[in-house]
Amino acid sequence: MLPLEIPFSTIFIFLLAATISLLTSLVNRLLTNPEKSKAWRKEVAEYNAELRKAQRSGDKKRIEKLMKKQQYILQLQSKMMWQSIKVTLIIIAPLLIMWQILGGSYGPIPIAYFPGVGSILPLPLLGNMTSLLWWYMLCSFLFSSIFSHLFGLVSME
Repeated sequence: MLPLEIPFSTIFIFLLAATISLLTSLVNRLLTNPEKSKAWRKEVAEYNAELRKAQRSGDKKRIEKLMKKQQYILQLQSKMMWQSIKVTLIIIAPLLIMWQILGGSYGPIPIAYFPGVGSILPLPLLGNMTSLLWWYMLCSFLFSSIFSHLFGLVSME
């Protein structure tokens, strides 16, 4: 059983989020080709912009020409989706196991206190979410962003 003191649990979840974000970014970097993905995203975005422009101007000839390229664009989008699904399939099972362990170890106890709110954050439509989930999400977003940029998984444009 993990110690449940606030300072330790806060730091533990912070480091756990950093570790999981690092591992996810490494798996993503190893299983995907960020340069190719970036090129595909750019090509799809250019196609969509061109199609919207042609549709707004009513250029039927241009629309027809672009529609011939639609199947190719759908294939690119499918490849892009498969890139992210590969990583998700590898990461999801360990994450689910980790959440079962964390939920059992920490349960409803406060992990972090949010100024002005406390340890339970109310969300309209979702009810109250414990600080374990909020603290992990905040830390995870922070580290995911940092590691994604460090490993070149997102463009800096």
